[in-house]
Amino acid sequence: MSQALPFNEVEREAVYRVIAERRDVRRGFLDVPLPEHVIERLLAAAHSAPSVGLMQPSRFIVIRDLGVRKGVHKIFEAANQQASASYMGERREHYSDLKLEGILEAPQNLCILCDPESKRGQGLGRHTMPETALYSTVCAIQNLWLAARSEGVGVGWVSILDPSRLRTLLNIPDHLTLVAYLCLGYVDGFASEPDLERFGWEKRVALNTVVSYDGYSEADQS
Repeated sequence: MSQALPFNEVEREAVYRVIAERRDVRRGFLDVPLPEHVIERLLAAAHSAPSVGLMQPSRFIVIRDLGVRKGVHKIFEAANQQASASYMGERREHYSDLKLEGILEAPQNLCILCDPESKRGQGLGRHTMPETALYSTVCAIQNLWLAARSEGVGVGWVSILDPSRLRTLLNIPDHLTLVAYLCLGYVDGFASEPDLERFGWEKRVALNTVVSYDGYSEADQS
């Protein structure tokens, strides 16, 4: 086995920087489709993610057609109305002011699925924790997200969607699990802090409130 060269300080700092500056982008998408080679690099980063048993369960649907995106946006609008109704008073008003998707603004969307029944990997690592197939796809999403940030590409995860309606629209087979619907595109800039923190929806907790040693202990995360 050949020994890989160590990363230098500049390279290490770039990794930590892209992690720290990753953002869930909902606004500011430019009307410039991503070149095919950029999309291929992002998908390759996702496909290279760790996966239990090397099963590589992730499946990708690149969506550029405006008609399809309009259909997805209608699904979002219906789900968003239901979500808004679950809040009361000022919290509902605050929710209504949030920008929660960029389905039509981003020139391309990406639906990411998981095949939890894939025979690849021969079941290794899934006998006691079959959900690790889904975790593998989440790792793929994070890989893509960090690679996108390094390319100056914004990514927004839209979870306010009716899965059954989205399945029908995108012709997703029953054996595949819907994991994520993402909006991708070049943006006019990246915020210095997450939108939900910037607009007062929630605040980030300190690292020391979520770390335990040699056993779990509760900490105040308020």
